[in-house]
Amino acid sequence: MERHIYQTGIIGNCGFLAHINKNTNVEWLCWPRFDSTFIFGGLLDKDKGGEFSILPQGNYTSNQYYLENTNVLITDVTEENGAIYRITDFAPRFYQNQRYYKPLMLIRKIEAIEGTPRIRVKCEPVSDYGQTKLHVNRGSNHIQYLGGDENIRLTTNIPISYVFDEQYFVLNECKYLVMTYGEPLEAALVSTAERFLRETVQYWRTWIKHSSIAGFYQQFVIRSALALKIHQYEDTGAIIAASTTSLPESPGSTRNWDYRFCWLRDTYYVITSLNHIGHFEEMERYFSYITDISFGTEYRYQPLYGITGQKDLVEHTLDYLEGYMGNQPVRIGNQASEHIQNDIYGQVLISMLPLYTDHRFIFAERKDSVKWVDFLLQKIERTIDEKDAGIWEFRNMANIHCYTNLFQWAGACAAEKMARTINHQELIDRALSLKNRAAAHIESCYDPERRVYTNAAGSKYLDASTLQLIMMNYLDPASDRAKDHLKALEAELRTPNGLFYRYLHADDFGKPKTTFLICAFWYVEALACVGRIDDAIREFENLLQYSNHLKLFSEDVDENDGSQWGNFPQAYSHVGLMNAAYRIAMKLDRPIFL
Repeated sequence: MERHIYQTGIIGNCGFLAHINKNTNVEWLCWPRFDSTFIFGGLLDKDKGGEFSILPQGNYTSNQYYLENTNVLITDVTEENGAIYRITDFAPRFYQNQRYYKPLMLIRKIEAIEGTPRIRVKCEPVSDYGQTKLHVNRGSNHIQYLGGDENIRLTTNIPISYVFDEQYFVLNECKYLVMTYGEPLEAALVSTAERFLRETVQYWRTWIKHSSIAGFYQQFVIRSALALKIHQYEDTGAIIAASTTSLPESPGSTRNWDYRFCWLRDTYYVITSLNHIGHFEEMERYFSYITDISFGTEYRYQPLYGITGQKDLVEHTLDYLEGYMGNQPVRIGNQASEHIQNDIYGQVLISMLPLYTDHRFIFAERKDSVKWVDFLLQKIERTIDEKDAGIWEFRNMANIHCYTNLFQWAGACAAEKMARTINHQELIDRALSLKNRAAAHIESCYDPERRVYTNAAGSKYLDASTLQLIMMNYLDPASDRAKDHLKALEAELRTPNGLFYRYLHADDFGKPKTTFLICAFWYVEALACVGRIDDAIREFENLLQYSNHLKLFSEDVDENDGSQWGNFPQAYSHVGLMNAAYRIAMKLDRPIFL
């Protein structure tokens, strides 16, 4: 089989995300929120998913790239007669009236670059996950699509008859397509679109200039940072795992999940990556999201929440959709929200620690400290001896997991630091007690014969998540125990071409068939930690080949042919790249002229 690589790029403005295929089609767009119905869902069903394409009459080739240091996407299309036209796709975002302007608006600019292109615009949005075909209402300079929750309007300077009748026409001047949800564009079309483009480009380039990004493979880190940024739903601060649902982990696996939610278990990695690039505004929004969830939760956290903190994420299937490349089921919602994952409490404590240790945060931002630390310590105290589903969300397998207790241990370490900052002895004593209890559970996972930590107490299986024992300094990276642990994981979970499995034992759906990309980036970090810098650089460079044409990474990679699988792009894969690059850059720490 030919290597499978996702052919889309993403645009977004922290209010919505859209996927634009190299074939010019808007393959995926959910409005009005990340977790809403798709308006365009061709990724999951070519017929019922609607279409928004700008294509020539005959054969063509295309080249897609981002405008440098932005989330503005360019697709150049070359017709068989040599004519070339360019589509510039973007979601407006810029600072205006003392706030960020991020409308539910998709702008497509079409311009001839060479020759006389002849093109056709086809625009067929849908609603209710493809169950509702929208009624089309023709205006003087726009088309309205009615029948969804809100009106959708397409405003254009292309003759309306050409769009309405899907008729080919000669592109002899710059054309604009502005699609809006709810509030229509009432301003002048051409000048407004050009101003929005200019200001959006300026916003993204300024955001990158204000980022602290080391020189080690900087272009990849910049793209990952830009991708991560638009996965944050700015209204609440939530950061979603991916903007898609039901892209399979491997063909025919039925491991097709809805990832349009915020996983608290990844809090530590996301906060770390944002801290590395110096973006406090995004960190603070994320803090606020977690705080809102925390004080709305009584006994335990869920592993994941909706982007507004909603708990009820009931999983169901849409059997009428054909699925990505025929892979069913298509799932909406995620049953993992019902699982028990006890590493989360440590994740939240660690994420709050900068408020107490980083003096760029002022004292007033540490309000209700005693209540807050006590609240989270209580959660660890209630769950520290409890079996859970673990980081990989096993649906029918509960254990005392090494990874879970590592984060219980790290959370207790963070709580101790916070308690010392506010000089509260009782909280200090409780945190120390929990550190010892968590460490005892971790040590119960150690296999002295193989000199490795297994995934769970009493288990023989190895798990890539235990790489974190080294990166989080539970194990001294310079120690023989850390180096032996890393070697054992390498021997079993690393593939010959440098990819890394999460685990190899059977789970609820059988044995995994693809590797998990973030685990490979964890491996790179672990190599750097133990001083194997040359190995870390080599492995990092090797992983870069598994991106698509736009430096975007999926969740899973097939070890045999390097195919991309899983939801795409995966925010946490990009977080893994950012953290691995930072770790190596800090180890190298050499002048820029060398």
